[in-house]
Amino acid sequence: MNNMRQKLQDVIDNKTKPQGALGLLEDIALQVGLIQNTTSPSVISPTIVVFAGDHGIAAKGLVNPFPQAVTAQMVLNFVAGGAAINVFCKQHNLQLFVVDAGVNFDFDPRLPIVHNKIAKGTANYLEQAAMTVEQCKEAIAFGKLMVERIRHNNCNCIGFGEMGIGNTSAAALIMSAITGQSIELCAGRGTGTNDAQLQTKIETLKDVFALHQLQTLKEDPIQLLATVGGFEIAMMVGAMTAAAENDMIIVVDGFIATSALLIAQQLHPDMLRYCIFAHQSNEQAHATMLHFLGAKPLLHLGMRLGEGTGAALAMPLIQSAVNFLNQMASFESASVSGAKQAERADVELIINN
Repeated sequence: MNNMRQKLQDVIDNKTKPQGALGLLEDIALQVGLIQNTTSPSVISPTIVVFAGDHGIAAKGLVNPFPQAVTAQMVLNFVAGGAAINVFCKQHNLQLFVVDAGVNFDFDPRLPIVHNKIAKGTANYLEQAAMTVEQCKEAIAFGKLMVERIRHNNCNCIGFGEMGIGNTSAAALIMSAITGQSIELCAGRGTGTNDAQLQTKIETLKDVFALHQLQTLKEDPIQLLATVGGFEIAMMVGAMTAAAENDMIIVVDGFIATSALLIAQQLHPDMLRYCIFAHQSNEQAHATMLHFLGAKPLLHLGMRLGEGTGAALAMPLIQSAVNFLNQMASFESASVSGAKQAERADVELIINN
């Protein structure tokens, strides 16, 4: 690994540019080369998978300003091609799969989505665990299977999105349990919560945290996920784990996807090696979550939509990083004169044609 790292760094540094001039693109090129163990990496059939699921807590309206029914309505919007993720995937030629992980709705089986409903939403974690351990493991297993199927279609770069009213609350609980940060810091506005609604959300989540003694589940990721997670988050955990096991590039989206990563990292300790962080969400706790992971996000666009939209926007940047590594001239191939002097002086490089 160290030998390959040095080889990649030498290739990057010998391109016709001052060292470090391409910023994070150079870091990405190095990372992708290390994932694939080659100085000529590739991005093949980049794909977004959106997992959708409902949360029992959302039926009470304590943590969400929009009704639970919006989850199913948005899945139908994905099918119709009308969501932001559809637009970005079409623009950047990305494959898109939408998975019914556990939406509280009976979809027509003929719809072009992946039908794998674990249940019609999770249970209300104010009263009991969100799901059984068996359901949690089933969701993780399907997420793994989904990625295996996609990988066999020659995909090596994958990002995950989600849809589920109430899932910022599940993510906040997971974050608080794993990072030790307070619920006040971890709970944000989600889909447009006002000040009064946010305070109700915080108080509700504090009750949930105390009820299930979540601080004791930090080292038990499956039980934590089963207690307060969602089926869409559990499937993302399995999908991320399988992607890492198969040496795929994992493009991490926003707050919900990063909460799934907090769980997945405990199941696959080498997980972060495969992860490129698409953006810093405008959800207040995401910056803290990224800092906890030591992650450098590519984009800061003030987004908080979910759906994998940040991952879809980042994938062309990853492609650009790979392309410069493979296609940009080196000092030798371009017959650049005075290369070392130009680097040291940080002046314009002169190419002799």
